[in-house]
Amino acid sequence: EKNITLDSATGIELSCRLDSKYFHLKNLQMTWKRGNETIEHINKTENSWGIQLKILDNSKLGSYSCTLKGEEISAIFHLQVPKIEGKEKPIVSYEGDTAVMICKSFGYTPIAWTWYRTNGSEQIAINDSLLADKYVINSVSANVTHLKILKLTREDDGVYWCEAAFELGKSKGKLKLKILSFMVPLKPFLAIVAEVVILVTIIFLYEMYSKKKCAEDEKEFDQVEQL
Repeated sequence: EKNITLDSATGIELSCRLDSKYFHLKNLQMTWKRGNETIEHINKTENSWGIQLKILDNSKLGSYSCTLKGEEISAIFHLQVPKIEGKEKPIVSYEGDTAVMICKSFGYTPIAWTWYRTNGSEQIAINDSLLADKYVINSVSANVTHLKILKLTREDDGVYWCEAAFELGKSKGKLKLKILSFMVPLKPFLAIVAEVVILVTIIFLYEMYSKKKCAEDEKEFDQVEQL
């Protein structure tokens, strides 16, 4: 399998060449397909077969395969638009803070960037000009985009998408934002404080009980002595 990345209209030739260890096979027949559709190969030598494609739009993208008839031998080419790099791990921030999310396109320059936020099953485009007090979108370079979210609240928690538009189609990167309350990091500390308070209280009550018990024992001893 081989991935071939294309961002603009172009002509391309895909070629399958038989490995030398299979040269002994006779009457070889190669079949080219795009999905389940059979394609006639144009270029053929003794042990290689090729097809030429004109990729003008995303309708020609997808998976192309060549299969040697009667043998378990095949190759697959995946024609795709550039992939966008987001962030696999969630971005963690706190209420009231500012979060910055970054998307990059390596080696290819998008025509435009668009940011989305997931709302249920829908993806809602973020318009920073209408919500300037909440969102700021910056293009550090043509290949990099930043989404800055101001004054974070728990409602900002969720999934965000950056979309890069290329001549041959669009590609998306996924990012997750996790918003925490300031009480979250304090919880372990508060739990320890509570344990210490309980322990001190138990020790104090035990000391009080011990003193009271000791006083009662002394009083009883004095009464016995008097008797």
